[in-house]
Amino acid sequence: MKAVVCQSYGPPENLTLEQIPDPDVAQGQVLIDVHAAGLNFPDTLQIAGKYQFQPPFPFTPGAEVAGVISEVGEGVTDLNVGQRVMALPGIGGMGERVVCKASEVDPIPDRMDFTTAAGFGMTYGTSIHALKQRAQLQSGETLLVLGASGGVGLAAVELGKAYGARVIAAASTDSKLEIAKQHGADELVNYGDGNLKDKVKELTDGKGADVIDDPVGGDLFEQATRCINWKGRILVVGFTSGTIPKYPTNLALLKGCALVGVFWGAFRQREPQVSRENTQELFKLFEKGDLKPYVSQTFPLEQYVAALNVFVNRQAMGKVVLTVRD
Repeated sequence: MKAVVCQSYGPPENLTLEQIPDPDVAQGQVLIDVHAAGLNFPDTLQIAGKYQFQPPFPFTPGAEVAGVISEVGEGVTDLNVGQRVMALPGIGGMGERVVCKASEVDPIPDRMDFTTAAGFGMTYGTSIHALKQRAQLQSGETLLVLGASGGVGLAAVELGKAYGARVIAAASTDSKLEIAKQHGADELVNYGDGNLKDKVKELTDGKGADVIDDPVGGDLFEQATRCINWKGRILVVGFTSGTIPKYPTNLALLKGCALVGVFWGAFRQREPQVSRENTQELFKLFEKGDLKPYVSQTFPLEQYVAALNVFVNRQAMGKVVLTVRD
């Protein structure tokens, strides 16, 4: 089979497209013929040796896929050959076939195509966990989403609206904000000039947001901590800025607020049943039309360098997906 292979750490240009053996299927696993692979910012960290989980060389990057089950391992009783599924293998997704634990595989709704499904699990899974379990977002509250045009950010915008919140979308350009507006944002904040705090305060009559969803980190984080409402919740989702910020804890005291970590991967492992319930809720919201996943760019497998450089160059909006099969 064809697959993208990482032999040593470096930029996307360091990867190679190779013919490698098909993976073997062990007990509790399934083999998936990959039709599409969703790409994410952590993929670029992993191939550079900067991610918290580093597989041994050589490895094929790619944490999420959609396709058709072609083989079922011993002990797997709830999945069948021929089922259309999305899956979260962790690594191995950027190839024609991938092996995945059965527990990381979900059959997809009939009207969800493979391109949509390949980019659905990680972004919406992260955001529903962030807003539902970690923030306990309530109808009528104000939700501020940073990086609102990215995959996780747009998912948070849509879910915030589905849960009845007033959603303020924040991003660095007007074009990015226009995408967030199309996905339901009530208010828009351009922080390209470095001024986030005052704009959010103005939109909230000086109170600040009840929940702040931050997948960006960096310099914006401290400003976010200064525009949180009393008893607000600041969600630490990720660091796409490339910088992990420090937290001035006196602000937590002054605002009576909570800094809440969102580690979706660990949540899925520790609370698998709750995670599956989240996925089923997401599918229902998708079928109702409340969630409208936005895939901004697709690339054939052979153009993996260009696809990954969308993230390296901080140009990703919505999801970026590799198409592997017709």
